[in-house]
Amino acid sequence: MPVAVGRAAARTVVGAAMVMATVAVPRGQAQGVVAGTITDVHGVPIAGAQISVRGLGTMAISDARGAFRLDRVPLGASVVRVRRLGFRADSVDVHVPASPDAAVSLTLTRVVAALSPVIVRASKVKHQARLAGFYERLERRTAGHFITLREIDVDAPRSMTHLLQRVPGLTIVKGRAGATGVRMRGRTCWPLVWLDGFPMPAGEVDLDSFAPHSFEGIELYLGATTPPLRYIQQRTMSSCGTILLWSRSTDMDAPAERIGTSAEVEALVSSLEVFTADHVDTAAGLIDAASLRIEYPPTLFAEAVPGFVIAEYVVDTLGYVEEGTFSIVSSTHPLFSEAVRTALVRAAYAPARRGGRRVRQLVHQPFTFAAPERGNAQRPTDVTGREP
Repeated sequence: MPVAVGRAAARTVVGAAMVMATVAVPRGQAQGVVAGTITDVHGVPIAGAQISVRGLGTMAISDARGAFRLDRVPLGASVVRVRRLGFRADSVDVHVPASPDAAVSLTLTRVVAALSPVIVRASKVKHQARLAGFYERLERRTAGHFITLREIDVDAPRSMTHLLQRVPGLTIVKGRAGATGVRMRGRTCWPLVWLDGFPMPAGEVDLDSFAPHSFEGIELYLGATTPPLRYIQQRTMSSCGTILLWSRSTDMDAPAERIGTSAEVEALVSSLEVFTADHVDTAAGLIDAASLRIEYPPTLFAEAVPGFVIAEYVVDTLGYVEEGTFSIVSSTHPLFSEAVRTALVRAAYAPARRGGRRVRQLVHQPFTFAAPERGNAQRPTDVTGREP
C-alpha cells in the first residue's frame, strides 16, 4: 500500500519553521551568551543543527562536536529553538545571566530512520613514502615515545616546549639567549635532532624556533641503540638521545567538512521532491557495502583510532548519491568524513519506491571504523621504551 502523506506531514520531518523576525536589541541593554551542545537520544553529537533565540534574528550552527554559541542575547528569560533536517524540532526556556554563559544541552529525536551501519575494517594501509617509516614504527610502538598529528591538532600547543613538557622522562632546559632544549632521563647533554631524515647541525637545537603545528609527527628515543638503525650515529654521539621531527605534508591539512543540510535539500524535502524513509513504500538500501572500498585514514590507522560517521545525502532514482547533497550529521574526525565522502562516489543503492515508481530519498547512513587490534600498541611508553 502506498504511504499517504500530505505536505504538512512532510514538513514535520524538516522541523517546525522558525520565525526569524529581526528585532534589534535596544542600545545599552545588557547582553549575555547562550552556549551548549546538541545530541541525539544516544548521546551522539549532532552537527548542523540550527539554534536561535525567539525574537532575535541571529542563529548559530552546531559544529562536528554538537557545540554551539550564541552571543549578544538579552539578559533574562529567553526561548532557545533548535531544528535540524531529520530530527524533531525542540525548544527550551533558559534564563540568560550576565555571567557565566547560559548552558543549554538539548537532545533531539531522530525522525529519519538510519540505515544499517557500514563497518570499515583494514589490516594494512599505504603510507606516503616520506613518512612511511614513521607510521610503520608508530603501528609497532616497540620503543620510544611518539607524538602524532592528531595529538598536535587536539592539544594545539603554543610552542614546542608546551608540547614536549608532558613527555615522560623529558626535562626542558633554557640555554643561552633564551634558546630552549631538552634533556632525556639521566642525561645532561643535548640529544641529536633529525628533521625529515636529515641530521641538524651538531650542538643544542632551539626547539622553540619550530612551530608545533608544522609537524606531522615526532619520535623521541633515549638510548644509543633504541632509535631506528639509520638514525644511529656513533655511540658517543647518540648516547644523549635522539629526536626525529617529521614536517607536515600539505595534503594532511584537515579537509573542510560539509556541516549541516543545505537549504536546497531542505526545500526539496519540504516540497515532496525528496522523500524520507517513513514516506516511501520501499526504502533505498545499499546494494553492496564491500563495493564502497572505504579507505581507513592512514594516520588514524597507525594510531589504532576507531571512529564513526553519520552521513546525510540524497539517493536519486537511479540509485546513486546525488551530487551536492552530501553533509555530515555526526563525525568523530574530519579524515573519517572525507574517507566516506570520497567512497560514496562509487556507492550503488537500490532506489526508493513510492506508489509504484522510483523516487529520490534522503538517507542517513552510519559508518563505523573499527580500529585494528595490535596487542599492546595502545600502551603509552616513556622515552626509554618502558611502560610508565
